[in-house]
Amino acid sequence: MRKRTLAARAFAIALGSVVLACGAAPAAVQATPEPTATIRFTPMPTATPQPVVITPTPTATPVPGPNFDELPVAANNAGDLAKQIIATESALRDPATTDKQLAWYGHLEQLTLGRLADFPEWRDAVLGELPANLRNAYAGTIDAGKQLRMLSGPIPTRLPNWRIVAPAPIDELMSYYKEAEQTFGVPWYYLASIHLVETRMGRIRGLSSAGAQGPMQFMPATWAAYGRGDINDNHDAILGAARYLKANGAPGDMQRALFNYNHSQFYVNALIDYAEVMKADPLAYRGYHGWQVYYPTKDGPILMPIGWENT
Repeated sequence: MRKRTLAARAFAIALGSVVLACGAAPAAVQATPEPTATIRFTPMPTATPQPVVITPTPTATPVPGPNFDELPVAANNAGDLAKQIIATESALRDPATTDKQLAWYGHLEQLTLGRLADFPEWRDAVLGELPANLRNAYAGTIDAGKQLRMLSGPIPTRLPNWRIVAPAPIDELMSYYKEAEQTFGVPWYYLASIHLVETRMGRIRGLSSAGAQGPMQFMPATWAAYGRGDINDNHDAILGAARYLKANGAPGDMQRALFNYNHSQFYVNALIDYAEVMKADPLAYRGYHGWQVYYPTKDGPILMPIGWENT
């Protein structure tokens, strides 16, 4: 609220009183009356009123909010990064945040994690500034990313023959995970972790280097044995993944089931880390859903936005 300071001016008026003295002659003698003095009133001069000057109290320049039509940018120091993470996670958990904003904040979450991967010496300072629930979620997600980086092989020499599409809505995908959980007993957060790691929630359409395909990345022979319907359909692929995991020990032995999905302990560790984050805080899935497709090149990773295609 803006305050105004008013300068009040006081005008003092001095009033003088005039005393009239009258003299009387004896009654028998007609005295010529003395001429009556003429009383003149001269008004006291008044000061010329000065205009009142109103000086508004300076107000702080409003801080602009995010521009959701531009790509997000992670902060460049530990203190600002911690504040950015807190604001981002608050928005991701706010039911009033729109789908467009959720995607933007999810992308920003991904970039903040990338910044911490680039500057691991910031980790303790940043995590120390976060509330306990966010600290645990970020620590688990950071650890998952470390496990996946252990899988990294040589930098590809050419771009893949992929097409990048928009993911299905958050609630729609969640209904598929929950249906698979109810049908096969595989907890939904493991299925969401596979979906995240394999194709960024179904954004990637195309074959892997090994020939796997679909949003849950099935090899053709495995799909023939465990799949039902369309390998490229999110619903069918998620249920196929749950069916396969169930056949390989889930939910009783998730380590074994996940290792059979991809024969790498680093892969298994990453999926478990992501799953544990979502198990403790199901709303963390809203952030993961917004993660984008970045592909490594000799000049650094490139963003493959929705609509990118190389066929």
